[in-house]
Amino acid sequence: MLVIKKYAAIDIGSNAVRLLIADIIENEGKLVRFKKNSLVRVPIRLGADVFLNQRISEENKKRMVDTMHAFKLLMKSHKVEKYKACATSAMREALNGTELVKEIKQKTGVIIDIIEGEVEAAIIAATDLHSFIDDNKTYLYVDVGGGSTEFTVIHNATPIASKSFKIGTVRLLNDIVSKETWDELEQWIKLNTKEFEKIEVIGSGGNINKIFKESGKPLGKPLTYFYLTSYYNMLQSYSYDERITKLDLNQDRADVIIPATRIYLSAMKWSGAKDIIVPKIGLADGIVKSIYFDTVSSNTQ
Repeated sequence: MLVIKKYAAIDIGSNAVRLLIADIIENEGKLVRFKKNSLVRVPIRLGADVFLNQRISEENKKRMVDTMHAFKLLMKSHKVEKYKACATSAMREALNGTELVKEIKQKTGVIIDIIEGEVEAAIIAATDLHSFIDDNKTYLYVDVGGGSTEFTVIHNATPIASKSFKIGTVRLLNDIVSKETWDELEQWIKLNTKEFEKIEVIGSGGNINKIFKESGKPLGKPLTYFYLTSYYNMLQSYSYDERITKLDLNQDRADVIIPATRIYLSAMKWSGAKDIIVPKIGLADGIVKSIYFDTVSSNTQ
């Protein structure tokens, strides 16, 4: 018997806010399937407020309320059964983050959980990577966000080390990542990957997804360190305006794609990885799977 349910994940990041609506397909005698039905992205960029002023501006508070109201209506229209909304780095650090969560609940009914970096990394690591990876190999999973980047070492299909670092695209754009933080990340990666002879990086996030799409490679085929370095150098040769007009990048992607690529390249260099795999999954996918397997709390529509 075929049963199809709809779950939703709201990912409130430092650069953008996303709503993922997924079909959960249960077919007797077969493994459950998770299929993306709809994805909506709104570039509010909370981190530009928080990382400089420690507070979310009045304008962006209003935009957040409007966006959550729109997401609520979309979930209702799709007949979503369960959802979970997770806020990450910017909302964690905003002095008025908790206040905004309460306002959104009062005005829209959407319940938001502000999660710690380690929880974020654990949810991301829960995504189903088995169709993209070899269970006998070792990988460094790198999920780049606007405010933080989550790193997970996966050996023989099992996460063995995970850590969140306050190195993100919006922070780098505003030049507020210290050399000490970069040094700490370098040491962490080297320490947790040195025992493995060969390692590959798994890249997650909107920027690496865009780079992968532009490469023309089929899903499952890796990008090389050489290709990513060449792409990084090419991006830097264009001005911000040219990246929009000539490379056809969205205006909220055209600036953050350079620091994002720097993070991926650094992870590859320090782990000794020659390839990066791009499965095009992230926090929202992990939230949906975590709801289904009941490893996180969820809310009903």
